[in-house]
Amino acid sequence: MTFEDLVNEDTDGDGVLDWQEGLYDLDPTKSETTPGVLDSVAIQKLKSEQEGSLLESDNTQNVENLTQTDKFSRELFAIVAATSQNGVIDQTTIDTLGSSLAEKIQNSVPRKIYVISDIKIIESDIKEAIQKYSNELANIYTKYNIKKGVMNILEEFIADETNTSILLELDPIINQLNEVINESVKMQVPKSLSLIHLDLINSFQRVLENINDIKLFDSDIVVAMGAIIQYQQNTIALESSLNRLTEAVRQKLNN
Repeated sequence: MTFEDLVNEDTDGDGVLDWQEGLYDLDPTKSETTPGVLDSVAIQKLKSEQEGSLLESDNTQNVENLTQTDKFSRELFAIVAATSQNGVIDQTTIDTLGSSLAEKIQNSVPRKIYVISDIKIIESDIKEAIQKYSNELANIYTKYNIKKGVMNILEEFIADETNTSILLELDPIINQLNEVINESVKMQVPKSLSLIHLDLINSFQRVLENINDIKLFDSDIVVAMGAIIQYQQNTIALESSLNRLTEAVRQKLNN
């Protein structure tokens, strides 16, 4: 069985998952462990007697208010409980569980993706238009030059993780990246360079989202750790996008 199968298994079909019944010493093969009393009713009674219980069902807890760290913790707890009750906890299981959860952390979905209709495209492809575009782009990067890099700030933070105020130094970088993206979207782009320009904007956006998420270290550590892991690969992708655009502009001006 997969982890998902174990977590979602409901042998007696009473709507209460096997691992949840195990936590309350109920029989997962019977819908009424105590004759005449549904297991679901028995659990609700136990919950009412245990104020502040952390074992609320998905039907009674508003999952919309949970952070990714909360959801991650609930999922981890459910998987461990289910696998323990089925007697499948061993080193291989632990390794597999660790790998699957690490993969989940590293694969967050971008929240904002720009499309071609978001940018202002001009039909002109003459050298004058290309040069004007190049100059305007260079002016944007000069105007919003980032003096202290994210990695420098992260190094300081790693040296003293208790001092989360260090992460406030990310705010100027966030503001600058927002301005770079906004001005890059508003500028006129020759049609032949539009797709590369769009890729560059989305590369900036992914880095911006990473930096915003890193600031959540106190409130949502899973998201923050994922952002730290993804930051380096996204900065590499950003550099690659910028190099492709620079080379495309160079070739057009030299033709």
